Amino acid sequence: MGESTSREGKRILVVDDNQDNRELVVKILGKRGYILFEAVDGQDALDRALAEHPDLILMDISLPKMDGYEVTRRLKGMDGYKDIPIIALTAHAMKGDREKALKAGCCDYISKPINIRELPRQIAGWVR
Repeated sequence: MGESTSREGKRILVVDDNQDNRELVVKILGKRGYILFEAVDGQDALDRALAEHPDLILMDISLPKMDGYEVTRRLKGMDGYKDIPIIALTAHAMKGDREKALKAGCCDYISKPINIRELPRQIAGWVR
């Protein structure tokens, strides 16, 4: 019971231009008591983050309008948003991509395809 209480009402912004990916993440995390918001591109991600002030952001890297690295850098440069954990959620799994995501300000890196069993555990430690 204590674990679900710590998650209850925590707000997560899911940023991905692929609707199927967003729906999968929303379905997995919605069952665990999180409040979820979605964004479909980089500008939408920035706007939604500023409007909703989430507890965590799952950030796709390859996005239209503005890539996930740029959205992350902008948010990390703003007072009140520096401490929001941003996890890169991306198909970019080449050598150096993890380091590039961390350098941009992401706190963690999850590669696609998403492991539906692991995802809740992977983000649980970042949402307190």
